[in-house]
Amino acid sequence: MSTNAANPVATALQRFARLSSYRVTIRSTAGNGALQVVRYYYRAPGRVRMEFVMPHAGAVLIYDPATRKVRLWPFGPDTLPVLTLAPDNPLLRGDNDHRVDRSDVGALLANLHALGDAGRINVVGDEQVGRWSATRLEIIGAPGSVVAGVHRYLVWLAVGTLFPVKVISYDGHGKMLETVLMDDVVLDAPLPDALFGY
Repeated sequence: MSTNAANPVATALQRFARLSSYRVTIRSTAGNGALQVVRYYYRAPGRVRMEFVMPHAGAVLIYDPATRKVRLWPFGPDTLPVLTLAPDNPLLRGDNDHRVDRSDVGALLANLHALGDAGRINVVGDEQVGRWSATRLEIIGAPGSVVAGVHRYLVWLAVGTLFPVKVISYDGHGKMLETVLMDDVVLDAPLPDALFGY
């Protein structure tokens, strides 16, 4: 698909680039059934705060793209120890090798675009995802190709905003890697400096 009119992922990327911030509760279920719940805050151009609800309840990490460093409070803010780590540190890698510096919706949309650009993007139709009216897409890479370990995505983009509210990823063998639900989405949320402070 070469035009944005025919490619909702390209349009979603353009809309993301105009966002100043967002906040969301992420509910992620890995292929092995492990559940993770995170309150996630993003402010352009790449600041991230993650507050873990489960597992590791109370842990908080903040990523600053200016320093390319992550501050991690394993037992909650204002407690010791406080760790300063690189974003590719193995302690910070999640299931499916996720990295905090590539955890925002823009990085996801870029992966979707890269996979679909060489493969195909099918618009399945509109469906309800929780309180969201969303357009369901199927994105399949070219034969043998993967992006970030994923060969096929099912993704639901909220009607109007094109913000992803549900994503299911599969590897090159058809094995489900992860299901992600986005709850409590607020776009262009007023996020104060102190939220991302050290």
